[in-house]
Amino acid sequence: MKMGVSAVIFEGSNPRSQVENIMADVRQAALLDNLEKMKQVKCIEQVYLHTNRPELVEPAKGLGAEVSLNSLTTEQFHFGNQLKAVIKKHDLNKVFCLNGAGCPLITVSELEMICRKLTQRDQFVYTNNTQSADMVAFTVTQSLQDIELPAMDNSLALTLRDQLGLEMELMPHSLGLLFDIDTPTDLLVLGAGPFCGTRTRQVFKNLDLDYSTLEKAKAVLSAEYEDVLLIGRVGAPVIGRLNELLKLRLRVFSEERGMKSLGRIENGQVISLLGLLLEHSGLNNFFNYLPELARCAFIDSRVLMYHYKLELSDSDRFLSDLGCWRQVENPWLRDFTRLAVECAIPVVLGGHSLVSGSMWALCDELAPVC
Repeated sequence: MKMGVSAVIFEGSNPRSQVENIMADVRQAALLDNLEKMKQVKCIEQVYLHTNRPELVEPAKGLGAEVSLNSLTTEQFHFGNQLKAVIKKHDLNKVFCLNGAGCPLITVSELEMICRKLTQRDQFVYTNNTQSADMVAFTVTQSLQDIELPAMDNSLALTLRDQLGLEMELMPHSLGLLFDIDTPTDLLVLGAGPFCGTRTRQVFKNLDLDYSTLEKAKAVLSAEYEDVLLIGRVGAPVIGRLNELLKLRLRVFSEERGMKSLGRIENGQVISLLGLLLEHSGLNNFFNYLPELARCAFIDSRVLMYHYKLELSDSDRFLSDLGCWRQVENPWLRDFTRLAVECAIPVVLGGHSLVSGSMWALCDELAPVC
C-alpha cells in the first residue's frame, strides 16, 4: 500500500464547438501549470492523470504524472467508478482528488498544507466545498470499495462523510482553494486578471475574448459604495470577503445551493424565486428593473436553466456566458442573454463559480493594497 499522498486527477472533454475548444485549451494549460507545482511538493508520492485528451499525454508525463488515456465521452464517464478503480489498481491509502482545472490558482504552500493534513489524520476527508467540491483529500478505508461513489465529483465529500463516517473538515477560504475554471466567465476573470500561470497566460495571448462587460463591472466594484447585485448560489464566505475588502453595498439573493450534490437537478426539484418572478413580470420588465437596483449584476444563470428545465447544449450555455446571444439556439436563453447584454448596467452571467471563486478572484484583484 502506498503510504504517501497520491494525487488523482481526471480531465476529459468532448468539445463540439469553438467555445468548448477554448475551454478545453485553457483547462489543459492550467492542469500543466498545476503539475509543475505538484513536482515541488515532496509528500506527493505520485500523480495519476486520467484523460481522454491525447495531446495531454506527453506534456503531463514530462511533468512526472503517470497518465492513463481512455476514449470515454463525458456521457460515458462515471467519476465514482473510475476513482475506485484507480484506488484499487494502485493500492492507494491517502488520496488527493481533483479535476483537471480544479483550483488552477492553488499555491505550492496550499498543496503542502493539504498533504500535511492528510498524512496526520485517519478516517478523514478534507474538501474546499461541502456541497460542490472541486477537490477532496481523504483517507481510504477498507469499506470504500463496498459503497457507491457519485457519478460526478461535486458530492464526493458528502458521500465519504455520510456513508463511510469520515470526519469532514473544510479547507480555508482563499483564492487558490476556491477559484475553478468551470465556465467561460471564469476564463474572462482569469484572462483579465493577474493571477494565472505561465502556460495558461500563453494560451490567453492567442484568444480573442471580449472583456468589456466584465471590465465595466470591475469598475463598479472598484468604486465607493455602489450597489452590486449577486443572484444565484451565493455563499456567505464570498459575501464576507466582498464586505471585508471592497467598499460597496451588496444586494444578494441566494438560492438552490447544493442543487447538484443533493440530487435536486436529477430529481427535477430545482425551483427559483427569480424564475417565478420572470414568469410573472417577463424578461423585459426584469432587465428594466435592474438599473433601479444596482450599478452592476452578477447572475448564476444555471439556477434559472434548471428551474425552467431547459435542455441546453454546453455550447448554448457557454455562448450565453460570453454574451454571444445571436449564436444561442434556445429561444428563451437567446432572449435572456440579449437583454442582459443590452441592459443599461453591466450584467455578468455564469455558473456557480461566478458567484464563488470568480467573485473571490475579482475581490482579491481589486482590493486596495494596504
